Amino acid sequence: MISKQEIIEQLKTIVKPYVQNQESFDALTEETDFINDLKINSANLVDVILDIEEKYNIIIDNESMEKMINVKAAMEIVAIKLAEK
Repeated sequence: MISKQEIIEQLKTIVKPYVQNQESFDALTEETDFINDLKINSANLVDVILDIEEKYNIIIDNESMEKMINVKAAMEIVAIKLAEK
């Protein structure tokens, strides 16, 4: 089973190229919001989600995608999808 910390580290690697606010990225926590804090635009957020799908070999449906607003939500969705595999 993958740990929360591992997922956070992997998510950081995935979102890094799209981040427009380096300070928020450096201080990233579970509560960090992708759009408001990291300033990732919605087009790039789709890229982030595609990268997450590829990394974990999971499918993220639209309903889950809409919930993926912050690190914590992304972690939870990844964990659920991995558990379903």
